[in-house]
Amino acid sequence: MSILSVRDLRVRYSASGPEILKGISFDVEADDFFAIIGPSGAGKSTLIRCINRLVEPISGKITLYGTDVLSLNSRKLRRLRRDIGMIFQEFNLVDRMSVMDNVLSGRLGYVSNFTALFRLFSKEDIGSALSVLDRVGLSDHVDKRADQLSGGQRQRVGIARALMQNPKLLLLDEPTSSLDPKISREVMALIIEIAAEYKVPILCNIHDVQLALEFCNKIIGLQDGVKMFDGPTSKMNSKKLDEIYAMEVL
Repeated sequence: MSILSVRDLRVRYSASGPEILKGISFDVEADDFFAIIGPSGAGKSTLIRCINRLVEPISGKITLYGTDVLSLNSRKLRRLRRDIGMIFQEFNLVDRMSVMDNVLSGRLGYVSNFTALFRLFSKEDIGSALSVLDRVGLSDHVDKRADQLSGGQRQRVGIARALMQNPKLLLLDEPTSSLDPKISREVMALIIEIAAEYKVPILCNIHDVQLALEFCNKIIGLQDGVKMFDGPTSKMNSKKLDEIYAMEVL
């Protein structure tokens, strides 16, 4: 059953500018770990950011669990974004804050501005934060500042923060591009384990094709804003990859 449906999605960043996405359509099912691959500038990050409307499409339709995402006003969009966890390329942490406070920021969509300002989170939220930090292997780093952590540890904080939202969908925007190959593989393995445990589907923009082939069960291939491939990872082959990356500038 499709939980995310995207139909004929089109994006341009200015009225007279070129289309960045050119009629993209696909479906994400409940147990999917979907990779989006393609050359630099293909529109991968733009596509990810359309799902929670960090980028506004010019036309098309996005449906998440039956909700028409593009029709929502700002109040309803804020509520929807609570259901969409996002893990970023550059971690997007507040360096001067502790690991615990960064993770608790995943609850900001659920609490009042007063609670957020004075960090007056409930015992339940604090307990949940400790639990997810233990799950991602950071229980010994709760009180450390985020800028004292390694890249792999910082990405684990980002994963824990996303889990604090109790998300119904996870968006990953180049989650391993700042990490070395060994840590990248460990982070992807952790993400796929957590997706299964939390029963949450994933849509992942990723530059490393080998990681996509190893960890993801489905792939979208983009080239210059056009969908070149959409299907199971098992159907991807070197010929299709050559077609997707034919415009890559080396």
